[in-house]
Amino acid sequence: MKSTFWYWFFAVIVTLGAAFYQRITGPTYPKLIKYEVSGVNHKLHLPRSADSGADCQIILDGVSSDCEATLYYRHFPSKEDWIQLPFKSVESGNITSSLPTQPAAGKLEYYIEIKNINNPKILELSKDEPCVIRFKNSVPAWALIPHIILMFIAMLFSNLTGAMAIFNHDKLRYYGVLTLIILFIGGFIFGPIVQCYAFGQAWTGFPLGFDLTDNKTLIAFVAWGIAVLLNKNVKRPIISFLAAIVMIIVFSIPHSLRGSELNYNTGKIVTGFISTITSSIH
Repeated sequence: MKSTFWYWFFAVIVTLGAAFYQRITGPTYPKLIKYEVSGVNHKLHLPRSADSGADCQIILDGVSSDCEATLYYRHFPSKEDWIQLPFKSVESGNITSSLPTQPAAGKLEYYIEIKNINNPKILELSKDEPCVIRFKNSVPAWALIPHIILMFIAMLFSNLTGAMAIFNHDKLRYYGVLTLIILFIGGFIFGPIVQCYAFGQAWTGFPLGFDLTDNKTLIAFVAWGIAVLLNKNVKRPIISFLAAIVMIIVFSIPHSLRGSELNYNTGKIVTGFISTITSSIH
């Protein structure tokens, strides 16, 4: 199979599927809540990521004048008492409340209650599993856009090389090298720049921390580094195929999971399992 059309077709489909999965499963993707008010169904997207420096507005629609809504929030992770903020009407006819801005990597957990003044029943939105929002500093487009595009292209070339490995295509080694180069630029040059702007830390993976985003990039790079090295003199398609599988697996881990997190007790930013251990101790 010398033509590359079907290889590219396969790679594009798998990459788009992986990108979509990342978007809907990541901890920064808005949490979808469905609720009913006065017999009418509504949808609400609760934000789980916001820029520091400005309060994060929460907007509710479909709440009649005989209803009252309250926003409950507290620092995360903590066992603090919940702070209550009422929703207020705005000109659009909706009601709004705001989560107070936090320092970079600071997190809040929150939920919403809606009650009808003529009905004792209280509608609880996300109370059983409070929504967690993380604040970050603004990242300039010149750093963020190349990072996203290059990581997408690296995933695309990895899938392409993996497909070529199945049929031992002539360009197998060529695209393997491209995968490694683009992964390095996107993940180890622009990635730390983005993280530094967002949270003030360039690298929070091994050996400095347990950030899964950084560590999964490192694992993918090592896998492709081994594949390129072992294919240098003799084609070993099985190694490239395995590297492509590793890439798919590690990038199936939701983006920003166990990422940078502000410890409100110490004022320091911790990452991954370190924050989990610290919170469990307290």
